Amino acid sequence: MSTDKNRATAAAILPLVGGPDNVTSIAHCMTRLRITLRDRSLVQDEALRALPAVLGVVEDDTYQIVLGPGTVARVTPEFEALVEEGRAATPATPATPAALTAPTPHAVTAEDLQAQGAALREAQKARNATPFKLLLRRIANIFVPLIPALIGCGVIAGLNGLLTNLGRLPAVVPALAAIASGFMSLIAVFVGHNTAKEFGGTPILGGAVAAIIVFPGVAKIDAFGQQLSPGQGGVLGALAAALLAVYVEKWCRTWVPEALDVLVTPTLTVLISGLVTLFGLMFLAGEASAAIGTFADRLLATGGAFAGLVLGGLFLPLVMLGLHQALIPIHTTLIEQSGYTVLLPILAMAGAGQVGAAIAVYCRLPRNGSLRATIKSALPAGFLGVGEPLIYGVSLPLGRPFVTACVGGAAGGAFVGLFNQLGVAFGSTAIGPSGWALFPLLDGRSSAGLTIAIYAGGLAVGYLVGFAATYFFGFTRQMLTDLNADPDATAGAAEPSREPALT
Repeated sequence: MSTDKNRATAAAILPLVGGPDNVTSIAHCMTRLRITLRDRSLVQDEALRALPAVLGVVEDDTYQIVLGPGTVARVTPEFEALVEEGRAATPATPATPAALTAPTPHAVTAEDLQAQGAALREAQKARNATPFKLLLRRIANIFVPLIPALIGCGVIAGLNGLLTNLGRLPAVVPALAAIASGFMSLIAVFVGHNTAKEFGGTPILGGAVAAIIVFPGVAKIDAFGQQLSPGQGGVLGALAAALLAVYVEKWCRTWVPEALDVLVTPTLTVLISGLVTLFGLMFLAGEASAAIGTFADRLLATGGAFAGLVLGGLFLPLVMLGLHQALIPIHTTLIEQSGYTVLLPILAMAGAGQVGAAIAVYCRLPRNGSLRATIKSALPAGFLGVGEPLIYGVSLPLGRPFVTACVGGAAGGAFVGLFNQLGVAFGSTAIGPSGWALFPLLDGRSSAGLTIAIYAGGLAVGYLVGFAATYFFGFTRQMLTDLNADPDATAGAAEPSREPALT
């Protein structure tokens, strides 16, 4: 039954994005189905948003359909299968049901706000399509496919630590430690593979060069007067090594004869990139990784409250721009060094502020059934740290509630950062989850009970401050007049409906 449901969702989405022939590539991250389109004009945005399984849509370098964690991993294979079947059969594009496409007259509804959010997002995207930000997105694309393994291994590591502290099942603990640590010990190889794939090289060559970093034999090599250690440079070194391999490979293909390409190009790519990695990149990336860890520790130890205020307050705009995934290499580096990233629990407070703001919007607009229904459907995902539906469907198009949600995130971040400053440092053993879903991944220097209590306190502060700031300062009188009305009751009114004020 579950498979049928996922296939039905995929089947409903496919014609609304222009059919099989309009889809050129398919991928997914934690929450979104990401597709590349031939013709953007064939997409029926409003009909997509109307589908029960769709939490929102985001247009970036790819067209992204927000389905939520778990669901997207199940729908994507069904979507891929339908695309392949459609291409093989070359069917005519199915007609879209009228119930999905026919607009219904209304005043100010959730659909209005989602359309405004899409327009704001598109305008922001045009302003932010700088080479640097596009590079950050490409780096994020390297790490996104690794998140499921990071989560799984992180949860197992947390379970292993709990069993160790309780002294339970001593025979199982070594096995869990091996399962949890195996992926992290070889993560450089996966980063190298994905880097080469993202930047147009041969993925296996990128992985081969990155594998040098974790090879135990590097301990016999001296570079810059120091003996190298396996894993030195971590994911940053792997990324740099694989990127170099891509450029060496492309350079080789410009002059190596085709008859010799299969022999000469791979050999020179691995040899040149490998030597530069051993006698340069590993040392430099190791220094950079150490600097990141030292900076994060000192930042929170000396100015944790202020740092948490800034990080928690600015994270929602990063999510809005899709740039939050560029932080994945930093999180991964911190996990490699200390076993957890101290930044993720602070950044997760932004989601708490967003949830508090959404609840305040729900309370302030008792007559707007459409918007309240959207909030009710998106809140469960919001509590689990999936904030896109609330951002793009509620707070961002309203304007002020987005700002007050950031205020809630800043307050929660300051709360968690303060305890880091007081010596109770903790973090997440994996990346990806947020909100309540982060509880199983928490780890730190103090007891598990204290760590959980502080994180829960931060969430509570984020909820309360986000709610209060939005309830009292999130609306102008004109916004309340425009928004606090029953759309169905005003649909037949003679006077034209007004657009809600966004400031």
